[in-house]
Amino acid sequence: MQLPPGSIIASGPVIIEDGKVLLNREKKPIGQELFMFPGGTVKDFSVSLEANCQRETKEEVGIEIKIIKPLRTILWQRPEDKIYIILVHYLAKRLSEVKPGADTLEWNWFDIKNLPTNCAPNVYEIINDYLKETV
Repeated sequence: MQLPPGSIIASGPVIIEDGKVLLNREKKPIGQELFMFPGGTVKDFSVSLEANCQRETKEEVGIEIKIIKPLRTILWQRPEDKIYIILVHYLAKRLSEVKPGADTLEWNWFDIKNLPTNCAPNVYEIINDYLKETV
């Protein structure tokens, strides 16, 4: 499958501590402001997806992270504009305290077995994968 023009590649960490996952909501120019993993769009293709993940996490929630391992990559089509997004996920460890960025509306640690109802679809998929692996 060839991705259409306007497709997006994004990378972000899945940070889980004591059975809770770090999620945030940001001001977005399009669509709903759902809870998501920190991270975001690849803007500089001369850096690795891991480095993009680290940069975006620092911008959004002000933390340094250590990437532990890659998780599942998801191809998703945004319903509002039909743009394809490749979502690259990494299990990561937090190395500093959360200091939300200017575009962050809300952030919190959520129980991985009781996620909010307003999460992006990939959050539910990746957390379900994580729960299956840790059983």
